[in-house]
Amino acid sequence: VQLQASGGGLVQAGDSLTLSCAASGRTLSNYVMAWFRQTPGKEREFVASILWSGSASYVDDSVQGRFSISRNRAKNTVYLQMNSLMPEDSAVYYCAAKIRGSHRSGYGFWGPGTLVTVSS
Repeated sequence: VQLQASGGGLVQAGDSLTLSCAASGRTLSNYVMAWFRQTPGKEREFVASILWSGSASYVDDSVQGRFSISRNRAKNTVYLQMNSLMPEDSAVYYCAAKIRGSHRSGYGFWGPGTLVTVSS
């Protein structure tokens, strides 16, 4: 699976931003798609995930109520809607994919990441 994330940029605190992840290369019916983020010196952390073929989705407690994940099967694209952004949301956001299993770990396919910077 090839993944390409886009949509990052510089925004102000309180703004909204939507990240997109275009997937190609394989049929995704048995996959879990996810977003992670990473800041310098820290571990990459789970943000949200969604089953490609089902309805199950998860959002980390740290962004619950502000972020949501969705997918468009026709476009082979997964989205991360980010609302009420805060400076601590600044990070490089990565799209990831894996065969079904734990939503928070074990991802084998990664995109190159897109930078989100939230100014105060």
